Amino acid sequence: MPSEFPPDHRLNDHADMSLLFEPIKVGALSLPHRIVMAPLTRSRAGSERVPNDMMARYYGQRSGAAMIISEATIISLTAAGYAWTPGIYNGQQVEGWKKITKAVHGKGGRIICQLWHCGRVSHPDLLPGGVLPVGPSANVPRKGQAFTETGFKDFEGTRALKTAEIKDIIADYVQAAKNAKEAGFDGIEVHGANGYLLEQFLYNGVNERTDEYGGSIENRARLMLEVLDAVLEVWPADRVGVRISPWGGSNDMYGSDIEQTYEYLAQKLDDLDLAYLSLVERSWASAQEREAADAPPSITAFIRQFYEGAILSAGGFGAESAASILQAGDAQLVAFGKLYISNPDLPERLRAGYELAMADPSTFYGGDEKGYTDYVFMSEAAE
Repeated sequence: MPSEFPPDHRLNDHADMSLLFEPIKVGALSLPHRIVMAPLTRSRAGSERVPNDMMARYYGQRSGAAMIISEATIISLTAAGYAWTPGIYNGQQVEGWKKITKAVHGKGGRIICQLWHCGRVSHPDLLPGGVLPVGPSANVPRKGQAFTETGFKDFEGTRALKTAEIKDIIADYVQAAKNAKEAGFDGIEVHGANGYLLEQFLYNGVNERTDEYGGSIENRARLMLEVLDAVLEVWPADRVGVRISPWGGSNDMYGSDIEQTYEYLAQKLDDLDLAYLSLVERSWASAQEREAADAPPSITAFIRQFYEGAILSAGGFGAESAASILQAGDAQLVAFGKLYISNPDLPERLRAGYELAMADPSTFYGGDEKGYTDYVFMSEAAE
């Protein structure tokens, strides 16, 4: 495997590679194998955030995935956090997504819509009227910059959501869930990871609220669980997933009770009988970094103690480490990200043991077909 995907704590030299290609039923979805395309922000939707023909080609090329999790898709104008990412809050966007779901279904694939609110990870330049981004609390420090249409800009302040406004956020999720159904998706995934709004409420280092959405673990988990309860009125549970990233640390997430928070959350999620739970492993972290964060060596194995349903694990996997985590029984599916950018026929390549192409990072965010739809298929390379 490529050197940028080194062996890690999950690697088993005797892993049964055939496990990657075993069919599985996850909720209502019958999947031909276990290799999932991870959600990948590519910023190709333009200023109006409308999915386009180029995106339809991109997703259609990758329809051999067990299922595709769409790039994170904003649920409202005020949910945005990055330039040119797609939305699913108006009719024009729904029509654009219809082209994509049709392209994927036309090649026998399955595609899930990931619903996204960036919360405080945003900038006034990205929001209507130049307003401040919202979050659980104001004045909690952030590092880094926002990706705007005119370049990277330092984060500015955050406005704390009023308790009454949270109902409006939940309503936006519900409308987006309805729009995803109209657009022809096979299900939805609620994005509760990577330092975005729902995760911001979870962490007591970021959430300083004193109302029913702050303080105790139960209160901090309330928004995510209320969002899930609401979208389950639109979609059956067997077509709904959720993504979480315990100990992820993305976008300045920190807290003093992470283990207890995610033990509670995993148990509550297990009660919902969802199609799957998606987890982000800290595969990039060294043993020293994991120790410093007081993180377990395998987040998937930690969550498995409290969650009995299907788990989709993501985070720097190669074929061997993916097979290892399946063999251990900690996960039932494995998501690949960067490798799916540069290998649109990734399952076929892994099955054949064919050389994997490396992605060009300079083309990840924004741009045209270059580094997006022009990667070569194995069959073409062999000619």
